[in-house]
Amino acid sequence: MGVTPRGPLSLPPGGAHWYVLGELGHPPRDSFLPTYEAASEFLDGLAAQTGIPPERTVLGGFSQGSMMSYALGLSAGRPRPAGIIALSGFFPEVEGLAVDLERPLPPVAIGHGVYDPIIGVEWGRQARDLLQEAGADVLYREYPLPHAVDPSFLMELRPWLARAVAAPTRLES
Repeated sequence: MGVTPRGPLSLPPGGAHWYVLGELGHPPRDSFLPTYEAASEFLDGLAAQTGIPPERTVLGGFSQGSMMSYALGLSAGRPRPAGIIALSGFFPEVEGLAVDLERPLPPVAIGHGVYDPIIGVEWGRQARDLLQEAGADVLYREYPLPHAVDPSFLMELRPWLARAVAAPTRLES
């Protein structure tokens, strides 16, 4: 089952947003945390409604959606997902959001365009390094694109996704 919620905010220059734009790497607490809480409630309700537990759910998103996926999948007090897909984003640091990088960690797939003028590729690399240092299994790809998703990476994600949802509960290594 695939579910694709949209960010709840409509802000200039257009499109759906999960939070008000601010300093890269540090989403503003006053707009990030309320949507994080709403997304947490949505995920909890979805699990209850569908019977699909968090450990068989993969969280993913593009740009702001990737930051929300990192937060929902790796914050203290939230259940661990089967995996996280982060496309053209960064690992968010938000005052009031406690991140838990203790093992076991879900596998993470990160894709980022090397010519991204919105969120530079260095942000994807920083997230990769942080997660690998914490012991996560990270699939990382860069592609010769701007702030976009490489269709060939999506094809590579198909078997990754199948492995993530089929994996037995991860034991601490």
